[in-house]
Parts: sequence; structure tokens; C-alpha cells
Amino acid sequence: MATYGPCFAAVLSVVSFLLIASAVPLDVSYDERGIKLNGQSRIIISGSIHYPRSTPEMWGDLIIKAKAGGLNAIETYVFWNAHEPLYRQYDFEGNKDLVRFIKTIEDAGLYAILRIGPYVCAEWNYGGFPVWLHNLPGVELRTNNTVYQNEMKTFVTLIVDMMQKHGLFAIQGGPIIVAQIENEYGNVEWAYGNNGKSYINWCAQLAESYGVQVPWIMCQQSDAPSPMINTCNGWYCDQFSPNNPKSPKWWTENWSGWFKVWGMKDPHRTAEDLAFAVARFFQYGGSLKNYYMYHGGTNFDRTAGGPYITTSYDYDAPLDEYGNLNQPKWGHLKRLHELIMSMEEILTHGVKRDVDYGNMMSGTVYMYEGKQSCFLGNANQSQDFTVNLMGSNYTVPAWSVSILPNCYTEVYNAAKINGQQTVMVKLPNEANNQTEPYELKWDWRPEHPESLHQGVAKGSVMTANELLDQKTVTNDTSDYLWYLTSLDLSKNDSLTSKAITLHVHTNGHIVHAFVNGKHVGSQWGTSDLLEFIMEKDVKLKHGKTNSISLLSVTVGLQHYGANFDTVNVGIHGPVKLIGNKGQSDEVTVDLSTNSWTYKVGLNGMEEKGLQLDNARHQHGWKSYNLPSNRLLVWYKTTFKAPMGSDPVVVDLQGLGKGTAWVNGHNIGRFWPSFVASEDGCTATCDYRGAYNSDKCLTNCGKPSLRWYHIPRSFLQDDGNKLVLFEEFGGTPLHVRFQTVTAGTICATTDEGKKLELSCQGGRVMSEIKFASFGEPTSVCGNYARGSCEAPNTPSVIQKQCLGQESCTLDVSENTFGPTGCHLNVYRLAVEATCDSP
Repeated sequence: MATYGPCFAAVLSVVSFLLIASAVPLDVSYDERGIKLNGQSRIIISGSIHYPRSTPEMWGDLIIKAKAGGLNAIETYVFWNAHEPLYRQYDFEGNKDLVRFIKTIEDAGLYAILRIGPYVCAEWNYGGFPVWLHNLPGVELRTNNTVYQNEMKTFVTLIVDMMQKHGLFAIQGGPIIVAQIENEYGNVEWAYGNNGKSYINWCAQLAESYGVQVPWIMCQQSDAPSPMINTCNGWYCDQFSPNNPKSPKWWTENWSGWFKVWGMKDPHRTAEDLAFAVARFFQYGGSLKNYYMYHGGTNFDRTAGGPYITTSYDYDAPLDEYGNLNQPKWGHLKRLHELIMSMEEILTHGVKRDVDYGNMMSGTVYMYEGKQSCFLGNANQSQDFTVNLMGSNYTVPAWSVSILPNCYTEVYNAAKINGQQTVMVKLPNEANNQTEPYELKWDWRPEHPESLHQGVAKGSVMTANELLDQKTVTNDTSDYLWYLTSLDLSKNDSLTSKAITLHVHTNGHIVHAFVNGKHVGSQWGTSDLLEFIMEKDVKLKHGKTNSISLLSVTVGLQHYGANFDTVNVGIHGPVKLIGNKGQSDEVTVDLSTNSWTYKVGLNGMEEKGLQLDNARHQHGWKSYNLPSNRLLVWYKTTFKAPMGSDPVVVDLQGLGKGTAWVNGHNIGRFWPSFVASEDGCTATCDYRGAYNSDKCLTNCGKPSLRWYHIPRSFLQDDGNKLVLFEEFGGTPLHVRFQTVTAGTICATTDEGKKLELSCQGGRVMSEIKFASFGEPTSVCGNYARGSCEAPNTPSVIQKQCLGQESCTLDVSENTFGPTGCHLNVYRLAVEATCDSP
């Protein structure tokens, strides 16, 4: 057993299954069974909530909902490029206030898992690294390189010292019980050779040097040096074993869903499959499990990585992007968590005996102090099995786990959802009876393309006789970089009298080309084909200087893979002019080594600050001749905040691609014109069988992302300003503001259970559309009565639930009356409408 710090005499309360963090210092240790807090073995069920992907005003609500869902810990990464976007310029304000976030966890009585990294992946821009790091002379990232290691040590030390200063480690009475150094390095270590091994040993020594007296983990690190704990990331980790037999079996990333990229459909992971994975993990001796994500949130500003990760990071998590309960996932897991925590003592102390029934059917019995608890796990994806346990028969559906806390009564099965499903809807903005979109009044102004004037571009940052990598020039301060050059075309030039083609070879992600100020073409890659060649016919002026302006646009920098930091982005060439392409007299003029002038960003953004709430340049806006389908244009309007407290979104259908700001807050990139393909979606999803991100897809043939989250804290009661930069061309006339809320709730529940129904957000049940206790059939929205039922069911539910935000029903004949038939198990099905009170 490894131990950290002196053993304190404080005895921790076990009144509830959640052992809350307190101001009392905790001795944190671990053995092969799991973590120990003041010597007491603990089960930890955690969920990832990333503080920069929401707002401080949302944190408390998200964490309380996580606690209500049965979690006793919250995990977060620490995002280096969010805190140090420019060298030694730190930002810990607003939604980057890490200390405030950890204290919010503490205030809720939960533990914290701090994954410092500082490489995080997380589908976050550049994997969380600041790009200035890449631009340091002599640097090589994530390897045995002194320049990098010095910077990594400086940042990690900054974070550790900050946590210690505020007393946030467990030994100080704070909530942090586990910390992480590096992240998923074992997946790419092979690419770094011996230097990779040296680097991971150095990381371990650095972590231990801080003496913070909590365990340090290294996920996906099969050669983690002691005392680092190797942990598992993935869809399923029940078969994982740590590399050190003295280390516990921990699961740092149970992927609750999946992320989205522009042009992709919506991925979903069923509640049944997720519960199956969790139950099997605890069946086979796991003791710390973290959902990645429990709340995904929003990639505000330019934080989305990729390339091509969308602004929404909903992840199909138990809490949706806006913080609503994602039902039935949240409730189905809540019941599992409560059951696992009720078995905490026997799972962490008991003797475990496994039984193999064959055909992927297994049983596990835990025994401790005369008590026993059992798991029956069926990993066969097509066959149900009936097994005999302790003299009784139990049928376990395919791809499910049954849990019998006393080895006699099945209390939970992963495939049987006995809870609520919520259908969320988007409602129009009714503030002061606005009838959007017609009441929105739009102003606009153009963003003029840059070009050289007498060899000079105002605001340019450098000139070079080569094509440079985009991140090297921009330092990632903008998505936009102008590559500017010129060409004198004399009458004797080889291109004279020929049809001319502009050839641009780029490493992504988008190129807009202008010749002599005229747009000649645009092109973009896809998430799986970022590098491309754009060829456009152009006309040059003979005997004059011709300007060639290429606007290169990034859509999130590479965030994962071996040497991901060195992946080229921007225009690396060649850039050529081709005369009579494909003909016998074809002539090529290579411009790659021309004198290229570089200008970072957009004039309206960097120089005029049009996106800011207090923009310096208020003149130049026009309220007449509103353009549609115009490239590089700014739009702005004002709107009233939607009434109530439901989450707010803006529908940007009709626009092309660009960036949106509300009252100066960057709510992220938009790209509703990027439509997912028509193929691959299913109306229903079979939870059985191993999950992957191509299973259970929806939203085929529709925009990858149409609605964009506006946190309530970004809004004022009146006079809110929306500013859009439209890059591709579209129309703002269809823009509208909406709220997201529960529209319909449904549930099917077995007899003997309690059913909790809730509309969330202050809405109440206004109509019971269906209610039957007996043998109802079908699914939400299409329920049907069976051959028998308790006739009083609708009136009973109406009496208990109508006009209420929530109600709890005891599902039994005592509640609803006799059904008039004899079934092994009766079921209740309910469908209700939620509305404003």
C-alpha cells in the first residue's frame, strides 16, 4: 500500500453514501483495492465538468445536479492555453477561474480530481498547449527536451502552488484527492523512442517532487513508473488491469457519448450500454470511475480543437450542453450509482469470487462479514440467459448486468430503464411579445479583402520570401491569416495571352482567394481530408502590378496524435500561376518564393473591434440594402433577453460560416451551412453490442450545428447586441432566439419501483396524454394499452401530478388499483406535457 501524509484521527461520517469533503484534513492513500481516505476504503464515482466550457454562474447548478445524480467527485482538466495564451500573460478570470471552480466543488461537498496535464487532448484547441510554446527556439513538445520541460514545469508548478495557496489539496482540508500528470502519452510514446521513456520518468519525478500527498495518475500509460497509477480510458474498462499489481483499478474516462465535427451526424450512446459498462467495471473490481463527460458544455470563442470540432461539446452526456438533465441517461445512472454506493463496504473489503457460466455469461459474488452481494453479467450481444444462483433462477437480458445486493433480489438491471425520458423542445422568444425573426433590425458593413499597395499592407506583421506555417505567424491569436504578394505582368511575360489558373496547395483548413481585390474562389477541406489544392481561373492585368491575396482560415488546431504539434496548417504551397493548363504550351510561374507579406486577423476584428460591446468604430454601419450571400461581411442587431430561466440559444439557420458575439462575448464559431450526409442514421438504436462513435447516429441531411448556446450570464434584460462575422455568405433574416426546455416527458416503470417525473426549470405538467398500469406497449409518443390495465390509473396520476413540476409515484396495485389480470410483472407507462405554470 502506498500512503501519503500522517494519519489523522478524524472519523468521517457515513450517514449517507456520499462522503462529503470537509475542512478536516484527509490522509489520502491507496492499495490495490482503491483509494483510502483517513484509512477508510472508498468507491469514487466522478464526472468530468470542464470549467471553461460553461460559466461561473452555471457551475453551482451543474455540480449540484451531478451530486443529485449520485456522483461524489468532479473531475476537470487544466487548460494551459486558456490560462497562458501568450507567454507569461496569465488569465484566471471569469470562466477560467480555476480556484473558484474547485471551491464550488468543495462547497457542494464533493471531491475533486485535478488533471493538470498540461497536455489535455479534450478536443480542445492544440490539445491545451499554447501555440507560443511551439514557436520557442529549439523546442520539441512532449519529449525529453529541456526547453519544453522547463516551460511545463513552470506551468505545473504555478497550478500546484495556486491550489496549495488556497488550501485545496485533501491534506489541507480541500477537495482534491487525486491529481494527474501528462495524459494518454502511452498511446503515442512509441513515436518518441527512448526520449519518450525518459520524458515519462521525468514527469513522474516532477509530480512526486511537489509533495501534495495525493495519488498521481497517468492514464493510458502501461509503463507508468511507480508510484504513478496507470488508469484506463475508453468505452469499456472492465477487463483493464494496471501495470503495477499494487495499483488499484481506476477508469479515468468512461466516454458517455462522443464529440461532433463539422459535417458529422449526431452521435449517441444509449443509457443501457453506458450502465452496462459501469456495472461490469464494478463487477470486476473497479473502485474509481469517471464519466467523460458528465457535462460537455460549449466550446466558446476559439477553443474547439480538431480540426473541425464543433462549437457544441454536448457529448450526449448525462447533463446536456445547457445543463438540463439528459433523460433517461441521468436517471438510469443515478439509480445505479446509489446502488453501487450502498454496496461500498462489501465492494472495497469483500472477498470476490467469479463464476463463468460460459457463452459470455458470468457471475461475481462479493462476501464480507457474513454478507454477500452478487453481479450477473451477460456480455452476449444477442442471447438472454437464465442462470441458477443460490437455488433461484434469474434471467439476464443480452448485453446487461443484473445487480443483487443481497444475492437474492434483483434490484437493478442495466437494460431495464425504470425512469423518465425527456423530449426537449425549443420555444420562441416571447420577450415583450416579440415575433422574431421579423422584429430583428439588422445593420451591416463589409470586411474588405486585404491587398498590397505599393508593396505594403497596413498592419502587416512580417514579410518573407517563403510560405510560412500559419500558427508560426499568428501565434494562434486569430483564425485568419492573409498571405499577400504581387506580380508584375509585362507584355513579354510567358503568361501573356494565355488562360491563367491560380493553383494553391494548402494544408488547411479554408482558403479564400482574391486577385486584384476580386474574389476568385473559396474552398475548404473536411475533417478527414484537410490538405487540398484549389485551382481557379483568373484574369491578370498586363503591364501592371497584380495583387494576389489569400485568406487562410483555421477551424481549430490539431489536438491529438504523435507529434500533433508539428502538423502543418495554412498555405505551405506551392502557389503557382499556370498558363494554358493541360495544353502543350503550358507554362508555370511558381510564386512560392515570392516576397510574401503576412497580416494576422481581420480589419473589423483586430483594428476596429466591431465585435466588442463598446466598439470604438460605430460609424460605417448601414441599415439599408442588407446583403445576402456576400462574402466577408459584418451584421449586428439588438434583441430582448427571453423571459424566464430556461437556457437560451440562437438559431443561425441561413448563415454560412463565421463567428458570433453576444454583448462582446464570443459564443464560438458557427457553420450551419455544413450539412451532414444523408446516410447512416437510424430511427431506433439497439443498445446491445460494443459501442463506437458510428453507432446510433441522428441528424442526417441537416446542419451539423444550427443552434448556439448563449449563457444567461451573457445577457442583459434589454438592449442585447448580437454581432456576426459572416465569412462564406448567407442571410441573417432567419436568425431567431429561443429557449430550450422540457416539452414532453415519458416513462415506463416496473411494478415495485418508484417513478419520479419532473418537467425541470419551473415548468409544470399540464396534461397527462397517456397513462396505463398493466401491460402497455410501444414507446414514448406511441404508447398503446394492453389487454388489461388498472382503470383508475389516469385519474390517480392526474391528481398527483397535474400542475406540479415534479411528482413521485409508487408503482403498484395499491396505488392504481387491480388490473383484472394476472401477470408476472405489471408496468406503468406515462406520457405528460410540460408547460409554463
